[in-house]
Amino acid sequence: MFKNIQRGTSIAFLLLACGSFVAAQQTSPTPTQPTQQSPQPTQQPQQQTPAQPQPAQSQPAAQQQPAGQQQPAVPGQPGQESPLDVTTIKGIGAREVNQIFTVTDKKGKFITGLRQQDFGLLDDGKRPERVIRFTQQTNLPLRVGIMLDTSSSIRQRFEFEQQAAVEFLLQVLHRQDMAFVEGFDVQLDLEQGFSNNVDLLNQGIHKLRPGGGTALFDALYATCRDQMLMQGSGYRKAIIMVTDGDDNYSHALMTDAIKMCQRAETMVYGISTNVSPTKDKGDDILKAICEATGGRAFYPTRIEEVSNGFRSIEEELRSQYSLEYVPSDFKADGSFRTIYLQALDPRYKVRARKGYFAPRQ
Repeated sequence: MFKNIQRGTSIAFLLLACGSFVAAQQTSPTPTQPTQQSPQPTQQPQQQTPAQPQPAQSQPAAQQQPAGQQQPAVPGQPGQESPLDVTTIKGIGAREVNQIFTVTDKKGKFITGLRQQDFGLLDDGKRPERVIRFTQQTNLPLRVGIMLDTSSSIRQRFEFEQQAAVEFLLQVLHRQDMAFVEGFDVQLDLEQGFSNNVDLLNQGIHKLRPGGGTALFDALYATCRDQMLMQGSGYRKAIIMVTDGDDNYSHALMTDAIKMCQRAETMVYGISTNVSPTKDKGDDILKAICEATGGRAFYPTRIEEVSNGFRSIEEELRSQYSLEYVPSDFKADGSFRTIYLQALDPRYKVRARKGYFAPRQ
């Protein structure tokens, strides 16, 4: 009972702080889950006509990079404080923020058909200046990276990973979407740059060979910096990382990798290859990275079930919402700004990134 009181107090506070979003002009379909009416906001904003949802214009596709190994440049040495916090990243959009998110019920089933006014939002503790557009089941082009752990620790499971990755790309990629393929051990091996040609991506996946140690944090940091950050805004960006989560070779810290993912506006989905009945440190690492970036970690109980993780990710990517807004009290100072997004109906849970880095002018 105490938890329910806390929940109600939290939602009431959110309503008072946020107000309601401006309702879309057209009536939206009802949610696919229970038909109980969502709580109505206690405050109403000044009436205005929001921009009609429009598909984001696709940017020119990035040129494919030649396959080959690269040693990722890292921000610091082991045991040292990372200088990433003072890194200046320029040219990542303007004041507009695009928040990609999914909504589930308490059993984990995806909820579609919700409306803009069904959510409350705080950006750095304040309600947004205005909402530009709200899109259900967003059709923004997808930029996805497949990162396969090629360290010696996963040698016996590697064929299952490769096949599951190929099947995922066959199902998820549409004409406007693009993907790349990388393997990582102590080095990062880009076998196929951004492409929507599944045959080329398939070839890249099957060129990968296991062997060596694991520099997971270095690989994720360099991938978001060199691949995702260069794609700019206007895309849904996701990395699917298949690994046991162990890292025994990185110079970068886990926090460095997470911050670079956040700068690149990239969600990370992890599929654990640890099929032990008990979770280990690597599983905790996967969970921390995924939750901080708005993604999710999956833990198959058998290696043959890796494909189930890919299928769940595919379903999630096609059940996402997009909320584009202008924050209030915005400063282009490169600082990290927290995002608090919540469904007003207590039956639903929102999964999204925890914040973003403002561009630095």
